[in-house]
Amino acid sequence: MTNIKRLMEVLSGLIMILFGVLLFYSPESAYLIVVSTLSLTFAAIGLRNLFYYFTMARYMVNGRLILYKGIILLDFGLLTASFIDVPRIYLILYLAIIHAFSGAVEILRAMEARRYGARSWKLKFSHGIINLSLAICCLAFIKMTNLAIYIYAAGLIYSAIIRIITAFRRTTLVFIQ
Repeated sequence: MTNIKRLMEVLSGLIMILFGVLLFYSPESAYLIVVSTLSLTFAAIGLRNLFYYFTMARYMVNGRLILYKGIILLDFGLLTASFIDVPRIYLILYLAIIHAFSGAVEILRAMEARRYGARSWKLKFSHGIINLSLAICCLAFIKMTNLAIYIYAAGLIYSAIIRIITAFRRTTLVFIQ
């Protein structure tokens, strides 16, 4: 990982921590903040993937996967933007599904890293377990929207801390002669 990429990861982690603290201090406006942030984030990543596909990835092997990923993330962004007018329970259910999916993917990535002998599999595994437990807590307290927002904010802060730790972790390079 280059120094600029490390700096960008640390800055995004600090912004995530700031966002999580903001959610703790203003839970009454947190619904609108969460919906708009998720919507903009998904749409921006989707548009970035689409731009990458049309400029370079269409010439790559399996470049269509980047196209599909961009379309799906852009659709998720538009879907999340439509959650402004629906009851808060649906957003909490949506957040729980996102946490459960990312937790399952992180656990699978940790198991794959363990099979290959990587040392960072324990951190990935704990991050996946925390994401799954956050999804379960969101589902358990789905009627209490403020408590679910607090759970989401705590998960966001935890993910930011993991991102900052990962940015400072030494990466291994494969050198082929």
